[in-house]
Amino acid sequence: MPARSPADRSDPAVRSAVRTAVSVSVATGLYGVSFGALSVAAGLDVPQTMALSLLMFSGGSQFAAVGVVGAGGGIGAVVATAGLLGARNGLYGVQVAPLLGASGWRRVLAAHLTIDESTAVATAQPTPAATRAGFWWTGAGVFVLWNAFSLLGALLGDALGDPRRYGLDAAAGAAFLALLWPRLSGDDARATRTVRAVAVAAAALALALTPVAPAGVPVLAAAALAVVVGVLDGGGAGAGRGTGGGADAAPAVTP
Repeated sequence: MPARSPADRSDPAVRSAVRTAVSVSVATGLYGVSFGALSVAAGLDVPQTMALSLLMFSGGSQFAAVGVVGAGGGIGAVVATAGLLGARNGLYGVQVAPLLGASGWRRVLAAHLTIDESTAVATAQPTPAATRAGFWWTGAGVFVLWNAFSLLGALLGDALGDPRRYGLDAAAGAAFLALLWPRLSGDDARATRTVRAVAVAAAALALALTPVAPAGVPVLAAAALAVVVGVLDGGGAGAGRGTGGGADAAPAVTP
Protein backbone atom coordinates (compact mmCIF):
# COMPACT_ATOMS: atom_id res chain seq x y z
CA MET A 1 0.00 0.00 0.00
CA PRO A 2 1.52 3.38 -0.97
CA ALA A 3 2.59 5.42 2.04
CA ARG A 4 0.58 8.50 2.90
CA SER A 5 2.32 11.87 3.07
CA PRO A 6 2.08 14.01 6.23
CA ALA A 7 -0.36 16.27 4.35
CA ASP A 8 -2.58 13.29 3.57
CA ARG A 9 -2.55 12.15 7.19
CA SER A 10 -3.83 15.58 8.32
CA ASP A 11 -6.53 15.74 5.61
CA PRO A 12 -9.99 15.15 7.16
CA ALA A 13 -11.27 13.67 3.89
CA VAL A 14 -8.43 11.13 3.87
CA ARG A 15 -9.01 10.19 7.50
CA SER A 16 -12.71 9.74 6.80
CA ALA A 17 -11.91 7.56 3.77
CA VAL A 18 -9.63 5.36 5.88
CA ARG A 19 -12.29 4.95 8.57
CA THR A 20 -14.83 3.95 5.93
CA ALA A 21 -12.34 1.55 4.37
CA VAL A 22 -11.67 -0.16 7.69
CA SER A 23 -15.36 -0.60 8.51
CA VAL A 24 -16.15 -1.97 5.04
CA SER A 25 -13.13 -4.29 5.21
CA VAL A 26 -14.23 -5.76 8.53
CA ALA A 27 -17.85 -6.23 7.40
CA THR A 28 -16.79 -7.88 4.15
CA GLY A 29 -13.93 -9.88 5.60
CA LEU A 30 -16.14 -11.55 8.19
CA TYR A 31 -18.25 -13.06 5.44
CA GLY A 32 -15.15 -14.87 4.19
CA VAL A 33 -15.89 -17.45 6.90
CA SER A 34 -18.92 -18.47 4.89
CA PHE A 35 -16.91 -18.92 1.70
CA GLY A 36 -14.29 -21.07 3.42
CA ALA A 37 -16.90 -23.32 5.02
CA LEU A 38 -18.94 -23.66 1.82
CA SER A 39 -15.84 -24.37 -0.25
CA VAL A 40 -14.71 -27.35 1.80
CA ALA A 41 -18.31 -28.56 1.98
CA ALA A 42 -18.38 -28.51 -1.84
CA GLY A 43 -15.37 -30.82 -1.98
CA LEU A 44 -12.36 -28.52 -2.19
CA ASP A 45 -9.56 -28.98 0.32
CA VAL A 46 -8.00 -26.13 2.31
CA PRO A 47 -5.11 -25.40 -0.13
CA GLN A 48 -7.52 -25.35 -3.07
CA THR A 49 -9.89 -23.07 -1.17
CA MET A 50 -7.12 -20.62 -0.34
CA ALA A 51 -5.66 -20.68 -3.85
CA LEU A 52 -9.10 -19.82 -5.23
CA SER A 53 -9.55 -17.03 -2.68
CA LEU A 54 -6.08 -15.51 -3.06
CA LEU A 55 -5.89 -15.65 -6.86
CA MET A 56 -9.49 -15.01 -7.89
CA PHE A 57 -10.27 -12.56 -5.06
CA SER A 58 -13.81 -11.77 -6.14
CA GLY A 59 -16.43 -12.90 -3.67
CA GLY A 60 -19.30 -13.35 -6.10
CA SER A 61 -17.16 -15.34 -8.51
CA GLN A 62 -15.76 -17.46 -5.69
CA PHE A 63 -19.21 -18.38 -4.37
CA ALA A 64 -20.37 -19.11 -7.90
CA ALA A 65 -17.37 -21.36 -8.54
CA VAL A 66 -17.82 -23.46 -5.41
CA GLY A 67 -21.57 -23.63 -6.07
CA VAL A 68 -20.95 -25.16 -9.50
CA VAL A 69 -18.34 -27.54 -8.06
CA GLY A 70 -20.73 -28.60 -5.30
CA ALA A 71 -23.43 -29.29 -7.90
CA GLY A 72 -21.07 -31.53 -9.85
CA GLY A 73 -20.35 -29.10 -12.68
CA GLY A 74 -17.26 -29.39 -14.86
CA ILE A 75 -14.34 -26.98 -15.21
CA GLY A 76 -15.96 -25.29 -18.20
CA ALA A 77 -19.07 -24.43 -16.22
CA VAL A 78 -16.95 -23.18 -13.32
CA VAL A 79 -14.89 -20.87 -15.55
CA ALA A 80 -17.90 -19.56 -17.46
CA THR A 81 -19.99 -18.83 -14.36
CA ALA A 82 -17.20 -17.26 -12.32
CA GLY A 83 -15.92 -15.31 -15.33
CA LEU A 84 -19.34 -13.87 -16.09
CA LEU A 85 -19.72 -12.60 -12.55
CA GLY A 86 -16.15 -11.28 -12.47
CA ALA A 87 -16.54 -9.33 -15.72
CA ARG A 88 -17.98 -6.40 -13.76
CA ASN A 89 -14.54 -5.77 -12.29
CA GLY A 90 -13.39 -4.81 -15.78
CA LEU A 91 -16.01 -2.06 -15.79
CA TYR A 92 -14.76 -0.89 -12.40
CA GLY A 93 -11.21 -0.79 -13.71
CA VAL A 94 -12.16 1.64 -16.47
CA GLN A 95 -13.60 3.95 -13.83
CA VAL A 96 -10.94 3.81 -11.12
CA ALA A 97 -7.75 3.62 -13.23
CA PRO A 98 -7.68 7.34 -14.11
CA LEU A 99 -8.52 8.25 -10.51
CA LEU A 100 -5.56 6.33 -9.10
CA GLY A 101 -2.90 7.18 -11.67
CA ALA A 102 -1.01 4.01 -10.72
CA SER A 103 1.86 2.70 -12.85
CA GLY A 104 4.28 -0.22 -12.87
CA TRP A 105 3.76 -2.81 -10.15
CA ARG A 106 1.18 -0.60 -8.42
CA ARG A 107 -1.00 -0.79 -11.53
CA VAL A 108 -0.83 -4.60 -11.44
CA LEU A 109 -1.66 -4.62 -7.72
CA ALA A 110 -4.50 -2.15 -8.25
CA ALA A 111 -6.00 -4.42 -10.91
CA HIS A 112 -6.09 -7.32 -8.43
CA LEU A 113 -7.62 -5.14 -5.71
CA THR A 114 -10.31 -3.65 -7.97
CA ILE A 115 -13.46 -5.15 -6.48
CA ASP A 116 -16.93 -3.95 -5.52
CA GLU A 117 -15.84 -2.59 -2.15
CA SER A 118 -12.66 -0.76 -3.18
CA THR A 119 -14.45 0.84 -6.14
CA ALA A 120 -17.43 1.92 -4.04
CA VAL A 121 -15.31 3.50 -1.31
CA ALA A 122 -12.92 5.18 -3.76
CA THR A 123 -15.58 6.77 -5.95
CA ALA A 124 -17.51 8.05 -2.93
CA GLN A 125 -14.65 10.34 -1.85
CA PRO A 126 -14.58 14.12 -2.47
CA THR A 127 -10.85 14.60 -3.21
CA PRO A 128 -8.17 12.78 -5.22
CA ALA A 129 -6.12 12.04 -2.10
CA ALA A 130 -9.15 10.59 -0.31
CA THR A 131 -10.02 8.56 -3.41
CA ARG A 132 -6.59 6.95 -3.47
CA ALA A 133 -6.64 6.31 0.29
CA GLY A 134 -10.12 4.82 0.10
CA PHE A 135 -9.17 2.48 -2.73
CA TRP A 136 -5.88 1.20 -1.32
CA TRP A 137 -7.03 0.84 2.27
CA THR A 138 -10.23 -0.91 1.26
CA GLY A 139 -8.58 -3.17 -1.29
CA ALA A 140 -5.78 -4.21 1.05
CA GLY A 141 -8.06 -4.48 4.08
CA VAL A 142 -10.59 -6.68 2.34
CA PHE A 143 -7.83 -8.83 0.83
CA VAL A 144 -6.21 -9.52 4.19
CA LEU A 145 -9.40 -10.05 6.20
CA TRP A 146 -11.33 -11.94 3.51
CA ASN A 147 -8.52 -14.44 3.08
CA ALA A 148 -7.87 -14.74 6.82
CA PHE A 149 -11.51 -15.52 7.54
CA SER A 150 -11.77 -17.77 4.47
CA LEU A 151 -8.94 -19.82 5.96
CA LEU A 152 -10.71 -19.89 9.32
CA GLY A 153 -13.93 -21.05 7.68
CA ALA A 154 -12.13 -23.74 5.70
CA LEU A 155 -10.36 -25.06 8.80
CA LEU A 156 -13.48 -25.08 10.97
CA GLY A 157 -15.72 -26.39 8.21
CA ASP A 158 -18.88 -28.05 9.45
CA ALA A 159 -18.29 -26.93 13.02
CA LEU A 160 -19.54 -23.47 12.05
CA GLY A 161 -22.90 -24.64 10.76
CA ASP A 162 -24.73 -22.23 8.48
CA PRO A 163 -22.88 -18.86 8.64
CA ARG A 164 -26.12 -17.07 7.74
CA ARG A 165 -27.48 -17.72 11.21
CA TYR A 166 -24.86 -15.27 12.53
CA GLY A 167 -26.05 -12.58 10.13
CA LEU A 168 -22.77 -12.55 8.22
CA ASP A 169 -24.55 -12.77 4.87
CA ALA A 170 -26.12 -9.36 5.56
CA ALA A 171 -22.91 -7.61 6.64
CA ALA A 172 -21.56 -6.88 3.17
CA GLY A 173 -24.96 -5.75 1.90
CA ALA A 174 -25.39 -3.40 4.85
CA ALA A 175 -21.95 -1.89 4.20
CA PHE A 176 -22.86 -1.25 0.56
CA LEU A 177 -26.15 0.38 1.53
CA ALA A 178 -24.29 2.71 3.88
CA LEU A 179 -21.97 3.70 1.01
CA LEU A 180 -24.78 4.19 -1.47
CA TRP A 181 -27.14 6.21 0.69
CA PRO A 182 -25.14 9.50 0.77
CA ARG A 183 -24.83 9.37 -3.04
CA LEU A 184 -28.61 9.70 -3.39
CA SER A 185 -28.59 13.29 -2.14
CA GLY A 186 -26.48 16.32 -2.88
CA ASP A 187 -26.38 20.04 -3.60
CA ASP A 188 -26.71 19.58 -7.37
CA ALA A 189 -30.42 18.88 -7.91
CA ARG A 190 -29.94 17.69 -11.49
CA ALA A 191 -27.16 15.29 -10.55
CA THR A 192 -29.18 13.96 -7.61
CA ARG A 193 -32.18 13.26 -9.82
CA THR A 194 -29.97 11.45 -12.32
CA VAL A 195 -28.32 9.29 -9.66
CA ARG A 196 -31.65 8.38 -8.09
CA ALA A 197 -33.20 7.53 -11.45
CA VAL A 198 -30.24 5.35 -12.40
CA ALA A 199 -30.26 3.57 -9.02
CA VAL A 200 -33.97 2.75 -9.32
CA ALA A 201 -33.72 1.71 -12.98
CA ALA A 202 -30.64 -0.46 -12.42
CA ALA A 203 -32.22 -2.18 -9.41
CA ALA A 204 -35.44 -2.80 -11.34
CA LEU A 205 -33.53 -4.22 -14.31
CA ALA A 206 -31.48 -6.54 -12.11
CA LEU A 207 -34.57 -7.78 -10.28
CA ALA A 208 -36.43 -8.37 -13.55
CA LEU A 209 -33.55 -10.38 -15.02
CA THR A 210 -32.73 -12.44 -11.92
CA PRO A 211 -35.42 -15.14 -12.44
CA VAL A 212 -34.67 -15.64 -16.14
CA ALA A 213 -31.01 -14.79 -16.78
CA PRO A 214 -27.86 -16.76 -15.91
CA ALA A 215 -25.97 -15.81 -12.77
CA GLY A 216 -23.98 -12.64 -13.30
CA VAL A 217 -26.04 -11.26 -16.19
CA PRO A 218 -28.36 -9.11 -13.99
CA VAL A 219 -25.35 -7.43 -12.35
CA LEU A 220 -23.66 -6.80 -15.71
CA ALA A 221 -26.88 -5.46 -17.23
CA ALA A 222 -27.42 -3.05 -14.33
CA ALA A 223 -23.80 -1.85 -14.53
CA ALA A 224 -24.08 -1.42 -18.31
CA LEU A 225 -27.22 0.67 -17.86
CA ALA A 226 -25.42 2.93 -15.38
CA VAL A 227 -22.44 3.31 -17.73
CA VAL A 228 -24.66 4.20 -20.70
CA VAL A 229 -26.53 6.83 -18.68
CA GLY A 230 -23.24 8.24 -17.42
CA VAL A 231 -21.96 8.60 -20.99
CA LEU A 232 -25.19 10.10 -22.34
CA ASP A 233 -25.42 12.46 -19.37
CA GLY A 234 -22.24 14.11 -20.63
CA GLY A 235 -20.76 14.70 -17.19
CA GLY A 236 -23.56 16.92 -15.95
CA ALA A 237 -23.17 15.41 -12.52
CA GLY A 238 -19.38 15.68 -12.58
CA ALA A 239 -17.02 14.30 -15.15
CA GLY A 240 -14.92 12.51 -12.58
CA ARG A 241 -11.63 13.23 -10.91
CA GLY A 242 -8.43 12.67 -12.77
CA THR A 243 -10.00 13.28 -16.19
CA GLY A 244 -10.20 17.01 -16.18
CA GLY A 245 -12.74 17.53 -13.37
CA GLY A 246 -12.12 19.59 -10.31
CA ALA A 247 -10.85 18.19 -7.07
CA ASP A 248 -14.30 17.92 -5.61
CA ALA A 249 -15.98 16.48 -8.68
CA ALA A 250 -17.66 13.11 -8.34
CA PRO A 251 -18.39 10.50 -10.99
CA ALA A 252 -21.83 10.94 -12.52
CA VAL A 253 -22.72 7.30 -12.01
CA THR A 254 -21.11 4.54 -9.98
CA PRO A 255 -21.84 1.11 -11.52
